[in-house]
Amino acid sequence: MSGAPAAPRPASAEETGPGRLELLLQPPRARTGWRVLPARVVAMCVVELQKLRHDRTELYTRAVQPALWLLIFGETFTRIKAIPTGGIPYIDFLAPGIIAQSAMFIAIFYGIMIIWERDAGILTKLLVTPTPRAALISGKAFASGVKALIQAVVVIVIAAALGVGLTWNPLRLLGVAVVVVLGSAFFSCLSMTIAGIVLTRDRLMGIGQAITMPLFFASNALYPVAIMPGWLQVVSKINPLSYQVDALRGLLLGTPSHLLLDFGVLLAAAVVGIAAASSLLGRLAR
Repeated sequence: MSGAPAAPRPASAEETGPGRLELLLQPPRARTGWRVLPARVVAMCVVELQKLRHDRTELYTRAVQPALWLLIFGETFTRIKAIPTGGIPYIDFLAPGIIAQSAMFIAIFYGIMIIWERDAGILTKLLVTPTPRAALISGKAFASGVKALIQAVVVIVIAAALGVGLTWNPLRLLGVAVVVVLGSAFFSCLSMTIAGIVLTRDRLMGIGQAITMPLFFASNALYPVAIMPGWLQVVSKINPLSYQVDALRGLLLGTPSHLLLDFGVLLAAAVVGIAAASSLLGRLAR
């Protein structure tokens, strides 16, 4: 008569192997040195982007405004030929400006989110972690850049459907992605810097609405710098949005541009923005 089946033996250390045993007994190595900051920036960026999984309506509603600019404003001014654009159709001239505008509109109110996190107690918890403040700000800034990239894809698709002569060179499109991310990083940091000064959502919304359209109209997004009044040309030259639009036109349309200067200004603006927002993060959390 056969007996009951024996219970399975637990695996011994010899069966699992020394590597398996060490994996179970030792905690994973913490990143050290230069790898700490990039790893935490990426982690914060991923956390920010996870919010899109729960609510994608922002992506859809944000696409309405650039579509209207291209379909109505762009088509109308292309027909009347009121603005000199150097021999290219006005809607071609306008499309890179609308990409930059839509990216700025997403980023410029990013400070509202960080004030909400302060009010919900999330920001205080983030600040007591060993994550550097610059990493927290950088993660949020580049997350806004990724959101702006999604918006840029929407604008490019609409522009292509309208017959805009865009380039499809992969290297140029990679440059477009870098320009959009850097521009969005600066404007989101500008918003978070203002949040660190005014401390309340109502004030930030008022200031954001007050500066958004002047930044847009005081750039080369809608018309060439050459036809602006002298004082507006000066403002345009210190407006980072102008350098973003100039780079996008040069990359997407092949028009004359100053790519090295544009990339340099955008990179410097993003670095200064991250430093300014990081310095005011503690004040915002108090």
